[in-house]
Amino acid sequence: MQLVILAAGMGSRFGGLKQMEPMDEYGNFIIDYSIYDAVEAGFDSIVLIIKKEHHQAFEDTIGKRLKKIVKVEYAFQDMNDLPEGFKVPEGREKPWGTSHAIYAARNVIRESFAMINGDDYYGKESFKIAYDFLSKLPKDSKGVYANVAYKIANTMTENGSVKRGVCAGENDMMTKLIESSISKEDGKYTVSPLDGSEGFEINADQVVSMNFFCFTKDYVDLCVRDIVPFLTAKGTEMKSEFLVPIHVNELIAKKEIGVKILPSPCVWYGVTYKEDKELVVKAFKELVDKGLYKKGLY
Repeated sequence: MQLVILAAGMGSRFGGLKQMEPMDEYGNFIIDYSIYDAVEAGFDSIVLIIKKEHHQAFEDTIGKRLKKIVKVEYAFQDMNDLPEGFKVPEGREKPWGTSHAIYAARNVIRESFAMINGDDYYGKESFKIAYDFLSKLPKDSKGVYANVAYKIANTMTENGSVKRGVCAGENDMMTKLIESSISKEDGKYTVSPLDGSEGFEINADQVVSMNFFCFTKDYVDLCVRDIVPFLTAKGTEMKSEFLVPIHVNELIAKKEIGVKILPSPCVWYGVTYKEDKELVVKAFKELVDKGLYKKGLY
């Protein structure tokens, strides 16, 4: 089963390529811990979606560490990789987004897969939950997706607001995914939807999306299909993005897919801001000291 890792983005708020920032004394990155957990859960193939210019850096670090224990493949996200008839508008610098990243990996993704961000730590149990869901799907299932969701209280940084998708659902099935900026002040969690709609408050137990999705293979086909109307409508804009959460939300609204909400008990770690790094390094050391990870991982 494949784990697809989105690792082509530059961390603007962090100030650099977060995926390549060492987080322990052995030089491991957050992505190393995610892959370690995924392999332990049962995933046997890793697809790294990166920029081509970063290929050698990934190969010399992550690739070198992993090639003895799991199959690693690369897909390159290139702004110019677009369907016939479309081109990048002059002056555009921003990538086309995460659904375009899946489009870029269309020739590498061959089966049902889990998708994560390369700069987030998701926790061991989360990968077991994802693998269990995907492994129980009937062969050739289509439109049967899931989101591994976290309590908002387990996903906050002390250094500012975060972007999360607020999960609305009925009977464990997602009805809407509201991409938002969420801040915490005086114990209150305030949601500001990115579409400009009215903000609201949520409680600490509200589950949110951290971009950890479980997809059947047909999601790749939907990305190939739907990038055309996206580019037709927004392809001339300088900062428009074809994003997985928004795409999934649109597919839910059209009743083309079903997305099960899979609550995770895990705590998120990540480096949204430079000030977060010290806390993440400390957290990984504590996890190693508790014996949850081998020293040096590999």
